Amino acid sequence: MTIARSRLVDVSVSRWYHCISRCVRRAFLIGEGVDSSTGDRKEWIERRLKELAEIFAISVGGFSILDSHLHLLVRLDSAVGNDWSAEEVVRRWFVLYPPRGTDRKVLSGEAVEKLWAQRLGDAAWVAKTRERLKSLSWFMKCLKEPLSRLVNKAEKCTGAFFEGRFKSIMILDDEALLSVCAYIDLNPVAAGIAATPEESAHTSVHERVMNVQEQGRTEDVTVALQGSVAASQASAGVEDELWLVPIEDRRRTDSVREGMLEGFTLGNYLMLVEYTGRLIRDGKASISAELADVFARLGSNSETWQARLMKLSGGRLLGRFLAANRQRLREVAQHMGVHHLANLDGCCA
Repeated sequence: MTIARSRLVDVSVSRWYHCISRCVRRAFLIGEGVDSSTGDRKEWIERRLKELAEIFAISVGGFSILDSHLHLLVRLDSAVGNDWSAEEVVRRWFVLYPPRGTDRKVLSGEAVEKLWAQRLGDAAWVAKTRERLKSLSWFMKCLKEPLSRLVNKAEKCTGAFFEGRFKSIMILDDEALLSVCAYIDLNPVAAGIAATPEESAHTSVHERVMNVQEQGRTEDVTVALQGSVAASQASAGVEDELWLVPIEDRRRTDSVREGMLEGFTLGNYLMLVEYTGRLIRDGKASISAELADVFARLGSNSETWQARLMKLSGGRLLGRFLAANRQRLREVAQHMGVHHLANLDGCCA
């Protein structure tokens, strides 16, 4: 059943969304190289993602930037945006769009102060801007539009760089969340661009591994592969300073940052990604006792996981919802007032 586009993003149903945006004609425009306006286009997108994550009430859980398209896993933190003061809303918007005069030059000094006071006193403007800073559509617009303009200016041409609309897929439960996160991180492996997940440049898994190595905490994460309480303690704080959403949600123990899953360490995730990467690359992989325990805690098994990831990696993604639990699909369908929801690509649930 067709669902209105305006209802495909609903934080009362899910805060997690998998977004896909492709270049026009699926051309390799992102991977075309370096130009004076952007530098390396993949690096530009990665830097822009970091900037936007600091401005919007939206957090980035995963990403993969390929030559012709990009994948994002984002969490909508609307409650955070609702708590911002009016001053904070104005500040963030001015960072996103520095005030400019009629000559298009960036304003400074008294001119900025005057506009700041004007915006601060306009309750309707503050309310509208707050909603924009919580909006997935605005986030994607602010990610893609500047790159399109910069490239067109550098190449002295006009026209679209990305397809007009991005695809968003609502993630409905924890196992589906992990499936999508692993699928996104393994896109370069599936495409034959990288041999292993950690070698996949411009992906969130590469960013996470580099963050661990820069801290000199590889051993702590390796210990955390075991999945025990002691292993979780060993990996404490390993992703606290990373701009991405931490894999493990440690708010009940020692962190103020909201992670993805409670009791599921970064080591667990890296082990899961490595296993899945071998499945995608070689068609087979051995399952360790530690990994079997991970699946057990998720209420799943290696066969179901393999079937879901093979379907996700099998081609074009059809559908707008992904769940590992069929009951969850029924609940969301009832919430939306529709008879049923088709799972993404018929993924098993």
